Amino acid sequence: MEVSVECQKRPDGSKPGALRRSGLIPAVLYGHKGTESVSLTLPAKTAETLLKKATVNNTLVQVNIPDISWNGKALLREVQSHPWKRSQIYHLSFFSVASQDSLEVTVPLHFVGQAAGIKSGGILDPVITEIQVQCAPGDIPESIDVDVSNLEIGDSLHVGDLILPQGITPMLEPETTIVIVGGYAGGTQEGTEEASEAT
Repeated sequence: MEVSVECQKRPDGSKPGALRRSGLIPAVLYGHKGTESVSLTLPAKTAETLLKKATVNNTLVQVNIPDISWNGKALLREVQSHPWKRSQIYHLSFFSVASQDSLEVTVPLHFVGQAAGIKSGGILDPVITEIQVQCAPGDIPESIDVDVSNLEIGDSLHVGDLILPQGITPMLEPETTIVIVGGYAGGTQEGTEEASEAT
């Protein structure tokens, strides 16, 4: 999915609060020229639309900055927003990937299938729902499928069990647990029912 935004260079001496009151969101671009960064602004409506399409540390965004004749792909690295009014955006950070051979990004896990143990009264218990991986900028997956179909009660899947696309390297240890299938809190379903009848 192609996502693009157009930004403007932030005027020197401008205050973040004043910019936001005028309908602009402060932003910054890193990595486009060594260790230099450039302060930017973009319309609040543009930022809101961007966040409906892009995910932090996962989606490549085509950033266009006519003021400095620069355009390129960047990761949306950080979004600062109101603590509970998530739609109230304070600041965005972009990281240029043009000179990067590989990146560390966060990818959501997509659990597919129904665990066999659920039919026996088990409960699917995801331990993590996203994973940090290293890959080339053009190979960032939108998600990684985790097939849980064969898991019985007491079974688990680990990072080392994942089937990853070529060029994707997980940054977690192979023995890190992703998901387990647990039984009823009180033991078996029958045991839970007996306990209920005794009360």
